Amino acid sequence: MNTVTSPTGRQTASSQIQSRVRDIQEATRGVTAQYPRSYILQCIQEDRFPEELWQALGTFGLLGLSVPEEHGGSGGGVLEITALNEALALAGIPTLFLVVTGLARVPIIRNGTREQIAKYVAPTCTGEKKMCFAITEPNAGTNSFAMTTLATPNAGGGWTLNGQKVFISGARDADTMMVVARTTKAAEVKHRTEGMSLFVLDMKTPGITLRQLNIQVETAERQYMVFFDNVQLPADAVIGEPGKGAKLMFEGLNSERLLAAGAALGLGDYALAKAVAYAKDRKPFGKPIGSYQALQHRMALAKAELEAARLMTYDAADRFDSGEDAGAHANMAKLLASRAAVAAVEAALQTHGGYGFDRDYDIVTLWPMIRLLEIAPINNEMLLNYVGEHVLGLPKSY
Repeated sequence: MNTVTSPTGRQTASSQIQSRVRDIQEATRGVTAQYPRSYILQCIQEDRFPEELWQALGTFGLLGLSVPEEHGGSGGGVLEITALNEALALAGIPTLFLVVTGLARVPIIRNGTREQIAKYVAPTCTGEKKMCFAITEPNAGTNSFAMTTLATPNAGGGWTLNGQKVFISGARDADTMMVVARTTKAAEVKHRTEGMSLFVLDMKTPGITLRQLNIQVETAERQYMVFFDNVQLPADAVIGEPGKGAKLMFEGLNSERLLAAGAALGLGDYALAKAVAYAKDRKPFGKPIGSYQALQHRMALAKAELEAARLMTYDAADRFDSGEDAGAHANMAKLLASRAAVAAVEAALQTHGGYGFDRDYDIVTLWPMIRLLEIAPINNEMLLNYVGEHVLGLPKSY
């Protein structure tokens, strides 16, 4: 689809993408109307997972997007699940679980056995089970190759896992977890990408300990430090060939960038819509403050940047689904979308003035989540490093 060069071909491809996105957004509105922003805020206040929303997404077949029908999914690709993530955020109910679930399923579908897909992926399509993802470590941060979590073969033919992970979204509410671990220590490999493996483990396995982090972001999913102490895993817990997990990991991380971009786009438009509504109504000097160019131009620029980021995001998703190397486009999409979303929420704060910091207006409550997207799931500086080195051909950044 992306190789077409004629104007007519580009227009057709763009129309098809827009149609696919609209279909998902229309289906999602049936769920978000039943579980609006007030619902997710209540879940956050009560510190509980939005189970009713999650089950409704499963019932409507939305959780199965990006999973082939032959594996129990609803079909479509990363484009569709990105559109779902955006549609949820457009209603003010973003879910980090959808990001980590969409990410973790990619390497299993592409490299797992049919038995592994049936065991780990199919139950996530209905909402029966939830999967989280663990890669970041306290002493490695964004340098995942420096991780020390280690899985070693045991006498039973399986694996013994030791180590720790940090910033793991939704670990408490997950049934399974995809863990990126070393099966050969970093000091013992010739190239840093060697000796890494992907595992899926049952969260009820003995030896797993969770410690909740005190992170103040308005999402229903909490963040955790996760400790692995001699966790015994069966032989079929490893996805693909042991020691060759780096490539599999990056396949999933490209989809993660796009899912994060979708969330940023939706939240940015949600915040901007609140700003526009307020600017039309607020008249301290007799005219709507939306007529003040200082505010109007700020909102207009935010909208233009959101739309540009949206085009990049869905073009990248289409490339990913078409089998192209979408790494550069996915990274740029996440970069642009997160920056545009921050500009939108800051425009909303400026438009509301002091009221923007009143939690009852639900503007300042949006800011931490939107601002987080410039840092996670990977910080924008690392994305710029990637563009500089792999797109522009500049020397490796330090």
